[in-house]
Amino acid sequence: MAKIDLKKKENIKKQISPGKVIIPAVIGVLAVFGMLFFQIRGKDVSFNVVNFTFITVIFLFIAALFMMMRDVGYMWRFKILSENKVTWFQAFRVIMLWEFASAISPSAIGGTGVAVVFVHKEGISVGKSTAIVMATSFLDEMYFLIMFPLIIFAVGPESIFSTGNSAGLNFDNQFFYFAVLGYFLKFAYIIFISYGLFINPVIIKKTILAVFSFKPLRRWRNDARRAGLDIISNSKELKNKPFSFWFKTSLATFISWTSRYWVVNAIFVAFFVMKSNHFLLFAKQLVMWVMMLVSPTPGGSGFSEYVFSEYLKEFMPQVAGIAIITAFVWRLFTYYPYLLAGVIIGPKWLRDKFKKTKNT
Repeated sequence: MAKIDLKKKENIKKQISPGKVIIPAVIGVLAVFGMLFFQIRGKDVSFNVVNFTFITVIFLFIAALFMMMRDVGYMWRFKILSENKVTWFQAFRVIMLWEFASAISPSAIGGTGVAVVFVHKEGISVGKSTAIVMATSFLDEMYFLIMFPLIIFAVGPESIFSTGNSAGLNFDNQFFYFAVLGYFLKFAYIIFISYGLFINPVIIKKTILAVFSFKPLRRWRNDARRAGLDIISNSKELKNKPFSFWFKTSLATFISWTSRYWVVNAIFVAFFVMKSNHFLLFAKQLVMWVMMLVSPTPGGSGFSEYVFSEYLKEFMPQVAGIAIITAFVWRLFTYYPYLLAGVIIGPKWLRDKFKKTKNT
């Protein structure tokens, strides 16, 4: 058992290695400098349009508060899903590690794979940990699946997909295809999760056993079978949860994601005189996050900055370089803090949670 735990530690250590921070960080920084170079090359650049006043400080602070609200919403949801079996500090640690794993993984994959281990090591059974992670994914994807069409209906597809140079919804607009593909992937995923959690959890058990049938993973097949049985029992428990349970978890999800989107609004107010529609800016961010799902780079590095600077440039002064610099500031608030948190929390968490292995 000690050998298995040691192997598990090594696998997790590889997946959340602080060294992996270098890859997305370098990609992001190089993308910013590359796009900035091509945008300002041969042009007279003036940043007089950017306001640096007391209002700037206030709204940057508000942007940070929105990110804190986002994390608090995630922590609250995790505590509800775990039936308050974890403390606020444990919830904070799990969320930070989960976000770190997502930040160093391709956007389409995220940190869900190792999240089960993060939850399990806080004293929750493997089966229940898997159910919690799946319920979390279900709630996140449902937010997008519901809000995406509502936003398009409220704002209109022409406004949603316009970029300043584009006339809105047309077949030459690459952002339209990014959004459709991202939404299709989320829709397919939510069908599988919903079917597995609420209708036929046996299919999840079979999927897990199929994964652990590969030769490198066979040694854990018995543990995987027990986890599959736990998932079936926890699935029945989730189906029998009262309306108040799902209302609170949905509310926490809404607070978390909505707060994250308002970060950009706060940043724009901090630097620019915003005369545009704030709701439209919020709506386009939701669509932008759906697009980012198709990014193959860790945490969407490079691709995210490009989409932000192009898709939201109509809300910024039309000055060369402004859009990409603003995109970088946005990532400083919404992405890089999780890389730093993982580097700080990850090594100590590994030592604490696997320390018994050293004594066996």
